[in-house]
Amino acid sequence: MIDTTVKVKQQRRIVDRLTLQEELAAAVQGIQGEAEVRAAWLPILKAALTKGREEIRNRFFDDQDGAECVRANCFLIDQTIRVLYDAISAHLYPAPNPTESERIAVVAVGGYGRGELAPQSDIDLLFLHQRKPAARIDQVVETILYTLWDVGLKVGHSTRSVDECLRQAKSDWTICTALLETRYIWGDKALFSELRTSFRKTVVAGRETDFLDAKLAERDDRHERMGDSRYVLEPNIKDGKGGLRDLHTLYWTAKFLYGVDDISQMTTEGGLTKSEIDRFGRAQNFLWSVRCHLHYLANRPEERLTFDVQPELAHRMAYTDRAGGSGVERFMRHYFLVAKDVGDLTRIFLAAFEAAQKRRGLLRLPAALFRREMEGFPIDGQRLSIPEKKYFRENPIEMLRIFSVANRHGLELHPDALTAVTRALGKINAAFRDDPAANRLFVDILCADEDPDKTLRQMNECGLFGKFVPDFGRVVAQMQYDMYHVYTTDEHTIRAIGILNRIERGLLNEDHPVASKVIRQVQSREVLYVATLLHDIAKGRGGDHSELGAEVARELCPRLGMNAEDTETVAWLVLHHLAMSMTATKRDLEDPKTVQDFVDLVQSPERLRLLLCLTVVDIRAVGPNVWNNWKATLLRELYWRAEEVMSGASASEGRIRRAEAAKARLAERLEKEGWQEAEIATHLARGGKGYYLALDDDTLARHARLVRSANGRTDELTLETRIDMDKAVTELTVYCTDHPGLVARLSGAIALAGATVVDAKISTMKDGMALDTFLLQDAEGGAFARPDRLARLSVLIRQSLAGEIKPMEELIKRAKSALPSRTRVFTVAPRVLIDNQASNSHTVIEVNGRDRPGLLYKLTAALVEQRLQIVLAKVSTYGEQVVDVFYVKDTFGMKVEHKGKLDQIRQALRYALLDGEEKTEPPPTKLAKKALAKTQAKRAARQKAQAAE
Repeated sequence: MIDTTVKVKQQRRIVDRLTLQEELAAAVQGIQGEAEVRAAWLPILKAALTKGREEIRNRFFDDQDGAECVRANCFLIDQTIRVLYDAISAHLYPAPNPTESERIAVVAVGGYGRGELAPQSDIDLLFLHQRKPAARIDQVVETILYTLWDVGLKVGHSTRSVDECLRQAKSDWTICTALLETRYIWGDKALFSELRTSFRKTVVAGRETDFLDAKLAERDDRHERMGDSRYVLEPNIKDGKGGLRDLHTLYWTAKFLYGVDDISQMTTEGGLTKSEIDRFGRAQNFLWSVRCHLHYLANRPEERLTFDVQPELAHRMAYTDRAGGSGVERFMRHYFLVAKDVGDLTRIFLAAFEAAQKRRGLLRLPAALFRREMEGFPIDGQRLSIPEKKYFRENPIEMLRIFSVANRHGLELHPDALTAVTRALGKINAAFRDDPAANRLFVDILCADEDPDKTLRQMNECGLFGKFVPDFGRVVAQMQYDMYHVYTTDEHTIRAIGILNRIERGLLNEDHPVASKVIRQVQSREVLYVATLLHDIAKGRGGDHSELGAEVARELCPRLGMNAEDTETVAWLVLHHLAMSMTATKRDLEDPKTVQDFVDLVQSPERLRLLLCLTVVDIRAVGPNVWNNWKATLLRELYWRAEEVMSGASASEGRIRRAEAAKARLAERLEKEGWQEAEIATHLARGGKGYYLALDDDTLARHARLVRSANGRTDELTLETRIDMDKAVTELTVYCTDHPGLVARLSGAIALAGATVVDAKISTMKDGMALDTFLLQDAEGGAFARPDRLARLSVLIRQSLAGEIKPMEELIKRAKSALPSRTRVFTVAPRVLIDNQASNSHTVIEVNGRDRPGLLYKLTAALVEQRLQIVLAKVSTYGEQVVDVFYVKDTFGMKVEHKGKLDQIRQALRYALLDGEEKTEPPPTKLAKKALAKTQAKRAARQKAQAAE
């Protein structure tokens, strides 16, 4: 795909073929035997490769030109193979006048054949011969391969005749694709030309549609394997969606269908515009540069942009911190924008190729047979199209209408229509955005009865969404450099809208029974959908995105046709879209003040319904495995309590009624399981109202069985684990006598076992027994499920509670020998917040920091050392960030209010947060510093020149 006609600059500084030939010839004077000759050549070839690679590397760090780098690497290997082939022919296996069976051509295939050779990529060779090769062919091939392997090159190869190549290409699309991108290196050029000509005649002709279908299926399978999203946290720049392989697919298709050698030729062959070709070139060059940097950084053929390399790559490519985004976030946003461009271009181009091939098969049929229309748009092959190519340029509002029509009738858009939309985006100006008719169409799409997310995603892919709503365009491809937010802001928003629509249609009743019920009571669907669209609209602007987003809502909503009341409601929802989840996960819902403070904020039942629905879809759209039953239970409980207070009942009355209902359901269930009435009454008396309100019916029943079993034994400690592979967590339940420091000892044992606490629920029963539940994961983010690990966890918990081990000492020993954590590259500012206003009876302490093994133990141990009682603990993990909230009292059962004591607590917790932390940003290499300085100097020079002009 690289333009192989472009010559490498100053070629002889990379490798001088004539000089290398002379050195090889001089080295074997008076030497005989293949092994001895190769031994004499090896140091010379190694030195030449080392010198050439160093020159290419230095050039790349100077100019950051990925295209020139891969081209130069190809040139270096080409020249090496040519010199080696000539030397073998001259000194080992000469054939001045080769017979037909001695003819051989050395051919590059794969990425090397395309002229793209990244610094650590493999080299794929085809040794081409005639039908019955002579012994000399095998000798030459073996000597070339052994020599290349001995100098350290990774070489894949095949040796085939022309006929074998053609026969295998017909039966195997992989081989067919490899032969499609062959490039002559050295040897018998006529033999190579024969292969190229025969391939086009016998393999390509008449199979264009089959090849296209195979490549599209291949692409879809690859996308599915890689996660089927271009917005994954650690994208694969080669095989991921929107990566180089998608560009290769386009190149293969263009070459197979149209016989072009370069994408630029598609301006005439395939009807692509120069602007689209330029976009393709810019995307390709960016991805090449990133890949070359990645190979040099990893010193191996690494293709994933993992968390640990992203900051260094951003540094090397001169992405600096700016207001609203760090350097690494700016770099990854550029990557995602390029990936979006690649996805957009390949989707449009491949669909156009597909349509062109199908049209060729229909030319002999009457055109009128296939002509239908839907609301003024012609239907072509069950896809909505346009009357003519310039239709949208002359009728810009039709760009929105065609998406609206397609959504209402469940139709796909024809590639011609998508291409026309992309080419007419320049017609969207301020007047168009202020057009009431255009805004009505947009709102209709946003609030569509079915699948608005699919339509909005397609509008986003082709650029229409961000062009019509510029504030949304600012968050397209915007990422947050953390392990919690799986998707970019635009993808998260569109997913949230899709989840909201599925809840409204009753498709998620089991997952969200309360939201599915209250959404039918919402008075304005538009308010809810617009608030979902705008809740993260102001991310990346350098301030509080909720406050800035509310300002955007107040400006945008009137443009969308909303009245003043609805505009203010949307703005309020955007401003407080995190309030419900923060209250549910960070505050004690048993405390009446928590509920009253929340009600004072929300004020009306309509806002409460809207906020619940927005909160659910916001959390669900963050990523897989983020939503769980605990979050659902907390949100439901907060909603019910707030609703009761708003209806005039006191918080305590509602709690009593719902707790009694939960106890009644549990009693009925236990009775069916054969429990005696006295047993049931005894068990129900153990828990307080908060216990029965905080857990679902299945968990309450499981706890009852566990407690009953434990009371029937003499063992003072009962442990139960339940593995949930779907949510990638293991639930650990601990039942034992409560005592000071229990949570700390349990946390220490869990850390020693190698597990990470992602959530925890601490409960003390009325009889003095502790019933604590922890959600655990392993170091890889999966369920802590291995039987040997679970057995060791049980032993460590018993040892810790018995005082037989000291967790802190053990954790310090392990930290010294442990492998670096994947989270070490993230920076989370340590923060300790102490709030004496959130509760009337407890001091509330919130701790934020970077998650790592043993942190919860260190924090709880610090609180115990300060002689505090941990009455309630709420543990939440957001990727690499942990947010732990503790409700505490002093030794006398009172709030902690003395300023000196509060300062001691704050200092102790900050020490626990910082203990074991290290500088997270990787140190910049000398080459990175040099590259950054040169790039910044060039940018400054360009800006100066532009200013002078």
